[in-house]
Amino acid sequence: MSLSVSAPVATRSSRVEQSAFGRLPDGRDVERYVVREGGLELEVLSYGAIIRALRTPDRHGTMDDVVLGFDTLADYVVYSPYFGALVGRCANRIAFGRFTLDGVQHQLSTNDGLHHLHGGVRGFDRMMWSAAAFETPDSAGVSLTRTSVAGEEGYPGALEARVDYSVLSSGALRIDYSATTMAPTIVNLTQHTYFDLSAGLAADIGGHELTIRADDFTPVNEQLIPTGQLQRVDGTPFDFRRSTAVSARIAEGHEQLAAANGYDHNFVLARRADVDTMTHAAHVREPISGRMMDIHTTEPGLQFYSGNFLDGSISGKRGRIYPHRGGLSLETQHYPDSPNHQDFPSIVLRPGATYHSSTIYAFSV
Repeated sequence: MSLSVSAPVATRSSRVEQSAFGRLPDGRDVERYVVREGGLELEVLSYGAIIRALRTPDRHGTMDDVVLGFDTLADYVVYSPYFGALVGRCANRIAFGRFTLDGVQHQLSTNDGLHHLHGGVRGFDRMMWSAAAFETPDSAGVSLTRTSVAGEEGYPGALEARVDYSVLSSGALRIDYSATTMAPTIVNLTQHTYFDLSAGLAADIGGHELTIRADDFTPVNEQLIPTGQLQRVDGTPFDFRRSTAVSARIAEGHEQLAAANGYDHNFVLARRADVDTMTHAAHVREPISGRMMDIHTTEPGLQFYSGNFLDGSISGKRGRIYPHRGGLSLETQHYPDSPNHQDFPSIVLRPGATYHSSTIYAFSV
């Protein structure tokens, strides 16, 4: 596979800088957008709608990158750990890639053993997006759009998808997703950024102190497919209602931790019935750097993934080797395998309706 890197000829505005990041094997150019606002610096790629970098200050005011990723486009194309990617049409797993909608069974591609994961073999994370910078009085960012044709990865209906990454003057990253369809379909978009708030100072993310506002989680079978039940977090390693280090209970002999080799579970967020209302979902504190992150979302679920499949074989930005549990993901979403569980919140989208989802990652020290 041959990829070239174009010269960094940049287009500047007051708060957004655009430059070339590389060229795909088919000749399409990939753009990088750097957004500076509110004391944060965000990098977004038009390939995969990827968040390539997010720089935030530590307790001493030192800026550093708190997300995992790569220095080159070639690495994003060759490897697929979903670093920083927008995943869809449906995030997470769908059992055996099958679901029934309006009495018709649909077969999706399978890319996680027998199951469908994060949109399939060539999901949204491996697609080019049309991108444009924007600025408002209190934010700056990038808007990305693409058309997912009917039948892509097996999904019914053409889908017009959009994501807006906004860096707010308050020091937060806001992500707004929207989509419309020409025929009934399913959609569940999320962002799969791996965070390391220590910016590489800690050996792994075990020392990150996590709070999740959830009384229940969705247990999974040995193939990480939800059983369809909800389980209380009381008395289990999944009780993060009080701030707890990720490593504190991850080695306990709980059957759910054994199934996933750590945390890779959807938490049922405590929220109001109004799905359009933002709720405070989670808080993360990293003690070495002093960085903190608060997550607010309109989504009913939060997938906490503790980087279980990282194994030290991937070399990332600045040559850093990403070790086992070298980053954690907190993906706001509807529940995994929702189409196959009647009691789970629906992810069905119909013509005439618009899919909306919003999440804010707010940073402080």
